Amino acid sequence: MDTLTTTLDDQGILTVAIDVPNESMNVLNQALAQEFDALTDRIENDSTINSVILISGKDNSFVAGADIKMLKSVASFEETRQLILNGHKLFNRMNESSKPFVAAIHGPCLGGGLELALACHYRIATDDTKTKIGFPEVMLGLLPGGRGATLIPRMISLPKGLDLLLTGRQLDATRARRLGLIDEVVSPAILAEVARKTALNFIDTKIPKRKQLLRERMLRMPWIRDIVLRKASQQVMKTTRGLYPAPLAILEIAKTSLKSSLIQTLDLESTRFAELAMSAEAKQLMNIYFASNDLKKERFIDSDVGNREVNRLGILGGGLMGAGIALVSIDKGSTSVRMKDIRHEGILGAYRHLDAFYSKRVKRRILSQEQVKKRMNRLTGTLDYSGFHSCDLIVEAVFEDLPLKQQMLADIEALGNEHTVFASNTSSIPIGDIAANAIRPGNVLGMHYFSPVEKMPLLEIIRHSGTSDQALATAVAFGKKQGKTVVVVKDGPGFYVNRILAPYINAAMRCGMEGVPFDTIDRALVNFGFPVGPFKLLDEVGIDVGSKVQPVLEEAFGRRMQGSDLQKKLVESNRVGKKSGKGFYLYDKPKNSKKIDEAVYHELGIVPRKQMPASEIVEQCLLMMLNEAVLCLADKIISSPRDGDIAAVFGIGFPPFRGGPFRYMDEQGLPATVNALQRLQNDIGNQYEPASLLVEMAKNSQNFYNDTQSSDRQKDM
Repeated sequence: MDTLTTTLDDQGILTVAIDVPNESMNVLNQALAQEFDALTDRIENDSTINSVILISGKDNSFVAGADIKMLKSVASFEETRQLILNGHKLFNRMNESSKPFVAAIHGPCLGGGLELALACHYRIATDDTKTKIGFPEVMLGLLPGGRGATLIPRMISLPKGLDLLLTGRQLDATRARRLGLIDEVVSPAILAEVARKTALNFIDTKIPKRKQLLRERMLRMPWIRDIVLRKASQQVMKTTRGLYPAPLAILEIAKTSLKSSLIQTLDLESTRFAELAMSAEAKQLMNIYFASNDLKKERFIDSDVGNREVNRLGILGGGLMGAGIALVSIDKGSTSVRMKDIRHEGILGAYRHLDAFYSKRVKRRILSQEQVKKRMNRLTGTLDYSGFHSCDLIVEAVFEDLPLKQQMLADIEALGNEHTVFASNTSSIPIGDIAANAIRPGNVLGMHYFSPVEKMPLLEIIRHSGTSDQALATAVAFGKKQGKTVVVVKDGPGFYVNRILAPYINAAMRCGMEGVPFDTIDRALVNFGFPVGPFKLLDEVGIDVGSKVQPVLEEAFGRRMQGSDLQKKLVESNRVGKKSGKGFYLYDKPKNSKKIDEAVYHELGIVPRKQMPASEIVEQCLLMMLNEAVLCLADKIISSPRDGDIAAVFGIGFPPFRGGPFRYMDEQGLPATVNALQRLQNDIGNQYEPASLLVEMAKNSQNFYNDTQSSDRQKDM
C-alpha cells in the first residue's frame, strides 16, 4: 500500500500508520479510502489480528480533512453522492467491527479526519497545540458528509454539537474530551504507548461506552430538541440571511437524525452533501480556499533573498490599532513587543485590550492564568524611544498625518540600526511619500492592518519603488507568523482595499443624499452578502478615519473618487461613529445600534423619503467597487485577480460565496458588467465609465480566470 503502513505485533495488535504521499499533511482522498477498504477486508478475515491502532506517519497531522481538490474535480451529483455513500459504508464497517479500533491523534483531526476517528471505538489525542478537532466543512459551503452531520447530534450535547457543525469551530484536545469527542488526552511522547496499552486491554475487556449526562439526554427530548433546533435555525437565518445553504442543510440532517433511523439520515446526508458540492456557493468558497492556500506559500519576491527573523517588534501608537497589532504579535507570533505612546493612558489602553482578550480565554479554559501572565509580560511600554534600537521591525500606527509619519521614520533611523524595517499602518498615504526623506528607503514599506486586528484576517503589505526584497520578505514572513492572510500590493493612494472601498462608500452616500434611508441602503447590501452595510461600516471604522482617506483619493483620481461633504459635517459635530457613541447609528444602548439615529438626517439636511429597489442600490454601489478593482489590476496595484479577490473578501467582507470581485464578474459575464456600467454612466455620470481593460476583455470574450467558462447570462446585474 502507498499510504498505509501496517505492523502486526505478537499480541495481534495491528498498527496502521497513515502517510499520504506528496502531501504536507494527511488528507482523506479516494486512494486512501480504497486502501482502508482493502485493509478492513483483511482485518475482518485475518484471525491473527485482535485490535487495530490508527496513527499518523506524519508528525504534523492525523488527517487534516478530505482532499478538497478531489471534491472540486467530481463532475456530477450522482458521482459525488456515490463517493459519500462509499465513505459511509467504510466507516460503518469499521465501527461495527468486532475488533476494537483505537485512533491515536496528534495534529489536526478535522472534517473527514474526525469522521475517520469517530468510526473508531476509542479516541486518544495529544495535548499539543497542533492538535485541533473540528468540522470546518461549513466554511467551504459543505457539511460533514462522512456521517459527521448525522452522528454529532446523537453523540454529544445538542446545542454544542450544532455549534460545532454550524461554525466550523476547532477545539483543542482537552475541550474536545470535555465535549465527548475524545476519550483520553495524553502528551505526544506517550501517545503510541498509551494507544498500544489501550488496544491490548480492549482485546479481553469490553470497550467502554461513554455515558451521556442527564442534561444531554434531556436536550434530546422531543419538545426540548425542537426548541433548540428552532433557535439554532433563527440564529442561522439572522447570521446568513439564508444566503448560505450549508447551515440549513446541517440543521435538516440534525433534525432528521434525532427523529429517524441511522440509515434514513445517512441517505439524506449523502444527498444534501452532493447537492451542496454542486452548488455555486460551494464552488466559489472552494476557490477562495485554494487561493488563500496559494497565498500561504507566496513569497512575493523573485529573488532568493531570505527574511530576517522578527524577535522583537516595536509599535508606535497605543490606540486600538496598535493594541490589536501587539495582541496578534504576542498571541500568534510569540514575539516580544515594545510600544511607544505620548501618554501613559495609551500604553494602559493596550494592556487593557490584551487583558480583556485573555480574560475570555481563561474563562473558557483555553489558557491558564500562568500562560496568560507569560503572554502579557511580552508587552512593555515607554513614552520615549528606549528599547527601539533593538527592534527588528517597527510598525507605526498613528493617525493619518504625513509630516508626523515622516518624523517618526526619521527618529527611528536616527537610532542607527540599519537592519530595522519600518512599516506604516497608514490607510491611504503613499508609502513612497513617507519614505521620501528616508536615509534607508529600502527598509520602508506599508503594513496595512484592518480593524479589529485580532479578528480581521487580511494584512495588506505595500511595497514602494525602493523597498528592498529583504524588507518585504521580512514583513511577509512576520505577517504570516501573526496568522494573517498576506497580500502584497504596489504603492499608490489608497493601495487596493481602500481604493476599491471608497467609490462603493461614495455611491452609498450619493443614494443617501438623494433621500434613500441609510438603513435601507445598508440592508440592501447586507442582503446581498456583505457583513455590514456601508454606513454601519463607517461607524465601525470611524467616520473621522474615512474623512481623512477621502481627500487623498479624490486628489489622486479626480471625479471618480469625488465624495460628499457628509463625513466632514459629521466629524465637525463629533459624530464619528461607535467610538464617540453616535454616528449614522446611535450607540448609547445596544438595541439602539441597530437603528439609524434619526437626528443625523436633520444635521445633514436630508429628508429620507426616497424609495429605491434593493437591486438598484446594490448595482450602483457594487459596480463602482468592481470597476475600481479592474482599474487596480490595470495599474498593477494588484498582481493578479486572485490577490484582488482574496483582499476584497478578507479585507472588506466582499461576500465569500460570490468569490470576490473578479470571480463575480466572470460569473455574471464581463459584457453584462460593461453594459450595466455604461447604462449608469449615461444615467448618473462618468464616474461609472467602464475600465478600458474591462471593455477590451468583454469584447474579446475573455474572463479573469481561465477556469471560468464564459457566462451565457448576458443580463443586467
